[in-house]
Amino acid sequence: MLMPIVLAFGSVALFSFALLRVAFSEDRRVRHVLSNLSDYVVAQAGAAEPLIQPFRDRILRPAAVRVLDLARGLGPVGLRESMRRQLQTAGVLRKVRTEEFLVIKFCTALGGVVLGGLGALFWHPSLRGGVFLVLGSGALAFFAPDAWLSHKISQRKHLIRRSLPDMLDMLTISVEAGMGFDAALAKLVSRSSGPLVEEFAHTLQQIQAGISRREALRGLADRTDVPDLRTFVMAILQADVLGIGINSILRSQSKEMRLKRRQHAEEVAQKAPVKMVFPVVLCIFPATLLVIAGPAVISISRTFGYILHGGG
Repeated sequence: MLMPIVLAFGSVALFSFALLRVAFSEDRRVRHVLSNLSDYVVAQAGAAEPLIQPFRDRILRPAAVRVLDLARGLGPVGLRESMRRQLQTAGVLRKVRTEEFLVIKFCTALGGVVLGGLGALFWHPSLRGGVFLVLGSGALAFFAPDAWLSHKISQRKHLIRRSLPDMLDMLTISVEAGMGFDAALAKLVSRSSGPLVEEFAHTLQQIQAGISRREALRGLADRTDVPDLRTFVMAILQADVLGIGINSILRSQSKEMRLKRRQHAEEVAQKAPVKMVFPVVLCIFPATLLVIAGPAVISISRTFGYILHGGG
């Protein structure tokens, strides 16, 4: 009964994967230029027939564009804006747009439904169990990209928080050497790498494009969504408003961020014993108990067996 459903969803999933493969390929711009050039050459030769183009350019590419256009209308505007901010915080917005992420979620859901249907065919559960397995697999697969995105956000925030004190030290040294804040930021971008440096580079590009430093720094705090970096940005903006020297602000912020990093490391170290309780109890303790008490249990059982046998 489930075979037609599985085959239908499998066909849709394969077609969706083909659309994604065409839509998200890195060399699509080069292929587009070559396609335009080939169209121009064929038109000049007087033999511009549609069937001369590859199948992916005639069918798959227009279908992928239509799917992305349809994805732009999926979901409320607030939901898409929230997803866009999450992609921006994770640092993948330049690679994956909001519409593309929605299409990815849709395709993973189809893949989960297909896998659930295959599992139902192999395990032969009841009809209710099969439907539950198919729908549950689809729901889990639908939220799998969200879990990946949350992991990317946490990882990026951790890297930014950990590298912030060192970056502030480099900024402090450059500013105290006589460089301006923008020049020190440019020097930092040219000498370092990492997620925080990428955000600094984006901020510097905005400043060079004509955006005020205040708006660019506020955008930096909003994009990263790291409390420590937001505190640093607010301190810089406050110093700019009050006319306070930026040297003292950078030095004090550097000391404060280094202290926070040390406190965070101590907090993580204090949580380690609590997190080790369950692995020790569930994995190490049973094996240790088996090694220690196993021979004694065997010896006692043999003794009781001998006594009972002798008594019989």
